[in-house]
Formats: sequence, C-alpha cells, structure tokens
Amino acid sequence: MPSLPKFLPKFLPRSLPRPPDDLIAQCAHFSRHAPHPALEALRARLLATYGENLLAILYYGSCLRGGDPHDGLVDLYVIVARYEKAHARRLPALLNRLLPPNVFYLETHDGTRTVRCKYALLSQKQFLRCVSPRWFHSYFWARFAQPMGLLHARDADAAQAIHLGQARAVLTFTSRILPRLPRTFTVADVWRQGLRLTYRAELRTEGEQRADEIYARDQAYYQAVTPPALRVLPGVETAGEVCYHASLDDRQRRLARWSWALRIAQGKLLSVLRLLKAFFTFEGGLDYLAWKLERHTGVAIEISPRLRRWPLIFIWPLMWRLYRQGVFR
Repeated sequence: MPSLPKFLPKFLPRSLPRPPDDLIAQCAHFSRHAPHPALEALRARLLATYGENLLAILYYGSCLRGGDPHDGLVDLYVIVARYEKAHARRLPALLNRLLPPNVFYLETHDGTRTVRCKYALLSQKQFLRCVSPRWFHSYFWARFAQPMGLLHARDADAAQAIHLGQARAVLTFTSRILPRLPRTFTVADVWRQGLRLTYRAELRTEGEQRADEIYARDQAYYQAVTPPALRVLPGVETAGEVCYHASLDDRQRRLARWSWALRIAQGKLLSVLRLLKAFFTFEGGLDYLAWKLERHTGVAIEISPRLRRWPLIFIWPLMWRLYRQGVFR
C-alpha cells in the first residue's frame, strides 16, 4: 500500500514540524481562484451531486496554467467529508479507501460550450493523511505540493484544512528530496530533482525535461513556498543569498536511495492497479487512457472491441507494447 511500510518507521521520520504560518499563507495566496464560466459550471454540477458532503474542489494542470478549460479535460480533486455519502455503493467506497483516489468523468455546459473534466475523489481525512510523511509513496504529496487552485470551499474551516494540507505536502516533499540533493543546493534543485524522482515513481508519458518545464513555469510559487519549509527542517542552513546546506550523514543519504528505489518499484505497481480499478470506477476509462497517451506522445492508441469487452485480460499486451515503445516509463 502507499503508506509507510512497517520495516521503515525506525529509519524514516513519521512526523515533521507543523507547517509554519507563512508557508500556509503562501499556499493560500497561490490557490486563489480565478473565475471562469467553464469552471463555475463544473463547480455547480459537483455541488448538486455531493451537496453538504462536498468540502472543497481543487483544480490543477493545464487549466490552472492559463489554458482553455474547453481544450481537453479539466483536472480536479474533489474533497468530501465521508466516502460513504459520496458513493452509492459500498465497493467503490472501499476501493477509494484502500487504493485512493477513485476517478470520475463529468461533462456539462457553461452556456456556450461543453466543458469536460476528470476528477479524483478523496475524503478530507485521507487527504490530510496522504500528504504527511506517514504516506510512503509520493503520488499525493508530490501533486499537492505543486500549485493548485481552490475552486470551492464549503466554509473557512474547509479552506484552512486544504491550505494546511498543501503546506504539509510541501514539507513532506522537501524532506524526502533533501537526502538526494548535493550538500549545497538551491530551490530550483529541490524541485527539478524532486519532480524527476516522483515522475519515475509512476507510469508517466513525459520525459525528464518535463520537471524543468514545470519549475520554470511556476517558479514564483516554488521560490515562495520552499524557504519557509526549509527553515523548519532539521539540519538545513542558509549558505548565501540563494543557496542552502543540508547536514545529512551518509547513512541518511544511503537510506534515501533505497527508499526511492522502493518508491519507484511500488509506484509502477500502484499505477497498474489504479488503471485496473478505473475499469470499474471510471466510465470511459479506456478512451481517456488512449486520449491522454496520444495527447502527450503523439502516438495513436487503438482500443479494439476485444479490449473493450475484456479489459482485464487484453490490457496487458497493450501495456507491454506501449512500454517497449517508450510511450510511458
């Protein structure tokens, strides 16, 4: 499972200092919502679907980067109070708890055009847990450490919980990356190296240069949230105006290499399991997979009638062929 394996707690810290107030404030500042009719239409549909159980909606990806929400799929995270109230059946709720998140497709009309989104569902309790150092794999804390827009919060307490979770994700990300950095490093080193490692821990279509592009695009955010995170981590000192120094011993660095090797292996398995789960929880999952791969690589993916009928059997030859072709890593 993605949480901390039982044989690692005595080596890896299970807790970190509480995120400082200025880090939480920076996360809140950069998550301010820029209204857009397409996003508002999606927010209204999700509110109608989940009602008072809906605590928050976050958006990210190309939509947040200033792209057209009508171009492709908007990526959302939907945070709810309880899984049982969000799912009509017990099995999807159980799967969401065991291997989060469940992913859904939604489309609506904003008055002029159709807008489509893919949204991942998390409970608030699981959200706060999976951005903490108790969560071994990087899938969640690497995502929530990056810029996200807060499209909806039920109230001030819900918004504060989201910003706290974002700040906690930044702390977890930074603490897990430090032992893989040179002893003297910059903010850019933290995120470029960190994003490369977290990308390797999933089945991704992007190359290593993607990490540099992500950092360059949102450099202001990373430069704002990293210094307050580094300030509260033990063993980190400033080394000039833009550099930092981490006093970590060889044992800590060696353990970090082993931990990331395990994350990378674990992440490939988890990615496949999430894909299999999507066949039961994500309507149109095969078509989304084909669209996503083609969009990022330019390689056309054909979904055969046989694959549509028996996806759990015939997905494996397709996955192996795409892997051999270098479509994902």
